Amino acid sequence: MADIILWDYKKRELITRLSLHKGKIEALAFSPNDLYLVSLGGPDDGSVVVWSIAKRDAICGSPAAGLNVGNATTVVFSRCRDEMFVTAGNGTIRVWELDLLNRKIWPTECQTGQMKRIVMSISMADDDSFFYVGTTTGDILKMNPRTKLMADTGPVKDKYSLGVSAIRCLKMGGLLLGSGAGLLVFCKSPSYKPIKKIQLQGGVTSITLRGEGHQFFVGTEESHIYRVNFTDFKETLVATCHFEAVQDIVFPFGTAELFATCAKEDIRVWHTMSSRELLRITVPNMTCHGIDFMRDGKSIISAWNDGKIRAFAPETGRLMYAINSAHRIGVTAIATTSDCKRVISGGGEGEVRVWQIGGQTQKLEEALKEHKSSVSCIRVKRNNEECVTASTDGTCIIWDLVRLRRNQMILANTLFQCVCYHPEEFQIITSGTDRKIAYWEVFDGSVIRELEGSLSGSINGMDITQEGVHFVTGGNDHLIKVWDYNEGEVTHVGVGHSGNITRIRVSPGNQYIISVSADGAILRWKYPFAS
Repeated sequence: MADIILWDYKKRELITRLSLHKGKIEALAFSPNDLYLVSLGGPDDGSVVVWSIAKRDAICGSPAAGLNVGNATTVVFSRCRDEMFVTAGNGTIRVWELDLLNRKIWPTECQTGQMKRIVMSISMADDDSFFYVGTTTGDILKMNPRTKLMADTGPVKDKYSLGVSAIRCLKMGGLLLGSGAGLLVFCKSPSYKPIKKIQLQGGVTSITLRGEGHQFFVGTEESHIYRVNFTDFKETLVATCHFEAVQDIVFPFGTAELFATCAKEDIRVWHTMSSRELLRITVPNMTCHGIDFMRDGKSIISAWNDGKIRAFAPETGRLMYAINSAHRIGVTAIATTSDCKRVISGGGEGEVRVWQIGGQTQKLEEALKEHKSSVSCIRVKRNNEECVTASTDGTCIIWDLVRLRRNQMILANTLFQCVCYHPEEFQIITSGTDRKIAYWEVFDGSVIRELEGSLSGSINGMDITQEGVHFVTGGNDHLIKVWDYNEGEVTHVGVGHSGNITRIRVSPGNQYIISVSADGAILRWKYPFAS
């Protein structure tokens, strides 16, 4: 079942859940006087349902589109009457009338003549005289809801690239359009040629007006929210975020003011308190798997799926150096030593490589071939004489970084995702797809104890505080958990992610916990204990 959740906006709390649709809900619209809510089910459901807001119950439902056309994907209510709404989609535009006495809704198909269009967006004029639909072809159809006929269509020539994905009617006349190519346009019927336009980053997903439309907000596919003043038609970036799964998060040594995250093709540096994006480093069409700050804070070292290790300057984002073909099947994990002289990388083929970083040179010191599958996490001991690597082949290996040999090997029936040294460095804790948190003796690789880390799904991220009293975990159950290290018990649980948590860190100084997830979210939590 797919639920509709009704919220009280002022109190910021959930009123009720309305469940009837199966699988997915495409679109929702409130009636002008907030009497009704209309909802449109996804392709597996295919129905349109009208709900009474006062009774919090369904009034009636009906299949949204006819048999010989595609699915309806958008819905808009009349601006004047609570009894009329319009649905549109692949080859279908319908005007519906609600008959409250008989609890029925009656559709009328709109006529577009020879034109076959797939509707992406829809907007109603303030006086209900017309409604406008934006199509994947990149043109606009102006429809009359009374006669159900097409009034005009345009532009004839330069249609909007990648479709008209968002459309809004303005009180003063004219339309605001957003295209799939990120173009924001003000235009008027019947020509629909751009009168004012600006190019934004990412396809436009929504436009929402403030007041009469003297100012409006625009959201894009690349997770940008812009504020635009109508008069000068200039954009101001209000908020940004990652638009792909976030792979890693790191703090620079000894400060909680900033942190860096990576997702798909970009690395971003954020200001912790204000959540503002300070810097973005983009490498087009590549995927960044991991990042780390050098201890001196002069470079961000990153691991990429094209097998390169790239180092960037954290102030400017300038590429300082790149180590080409560092690994065969992409670089999957990375760590730096505290003397800033070495970088340790792990690859998709399972090799662990130690690199010597000089002033101008980067040279391979040793390739350690033990793991049979990709390396998922690397942690270095404080004195730089030892490191531990976790791999999805079910082993964790403790390496001697002086002799460049294997010290100890830990075996478990799991794909290891994360590993941490206890600050006193005689124990390590690991976790992975078997949902168990295991404590191991560094000296001989024996297991000390195992805890049940979560009830469902892998544990992907783990970090331990500087004192070693508590540690945090996060995984596919979308929860973050704070544990007491000695007792082995959960002290706090954080609910907030809607995707799988990929990595998690405690800030230096134990003020915050920052967790990142596969839906592109970065969440900052207050650390529950006084430091």
